[in-house]
Amino acid sequence: MNKKRFHSNLIAFIMMTAVSCIMIFITARYYTISDNNFPVPAECDDPNAVTFDDGDFSFAEIDKSEKDSADGELIIAEIKGNKMLKFSDSGANFENGTVQKIKIDAVKLLNPENLAKVRSVEMDVYADATAKKLVTANGRSVKAPGWIGGGAGANVAGDKWYKFGDWESGEYNFSMSGNIHLELKFLLAVSGQCWTGDMEEATLMIMRWGAENEGNFYIDNIVFYDENKNSLPIEHK
Repeated sequence: MNKKRFHSNLIAFIMMTAVSCIMIFITARYYTISDNNFPVPAECDDPNAVTFDDGDFSFAEIDKSEKDSADGELIIAEIKGNKMLKFSDSGANFENGTVQKIKIDAVKLLNPENLAKVRSVEMDVYADATAKKLVTANGRSVKAPGWIGGGAGANVAGDKWYKFGDWESGEYNFSMSGNIHLELKFLLAVSGQCWTGDMEEATLMIMRWGAENEGNFYIDNIVFYDENKNSLPIEHK
């Protein structure tokens, strides 16, 4: 091979390699994950779990009693074959800085004897994104919920409010998060700060605040436990 032809082939090879590198870079830089690739929802095999598979959520409602409450409606959503309760937001939660609040009445789920035995409640929560308002560190606007967090509380004996504490999870880059498992404990039950069998309403409030994008909130797999971590049977009323 003469030098001229060798140089021509070399230049062609370099140009092809450069173009390939540019294409790889562009693909990696702008690739977005399909909605079908977000994490699979958590399963719960406890026979006493509220899984919403029956479509019943008569014991739950959105709390709109305060100015910071987000607006929306509750519906049953099926995510990858798993039904869960969805706070379908009005679409202004992030813009208005409001709090998504789901109120559950345990009186409608447990008999009086078991209501008084509750010492902890566990569930899985999720959040999704419906807009591209989350701005990443490199200035990109993406359809992802980002950081997810909130709090929970309950009304207890003596018409008092018991705060379980705040909860949070890491940032999520999919259009929907994976499950965030919450364990809410009545740590002061020995002093009477828990539910009693004669309560007409036993409110459990689950809240999501600090949203970094417009989106919805979900709950699933609610289980009530006694002091020995035995799950308590559900009796819909």
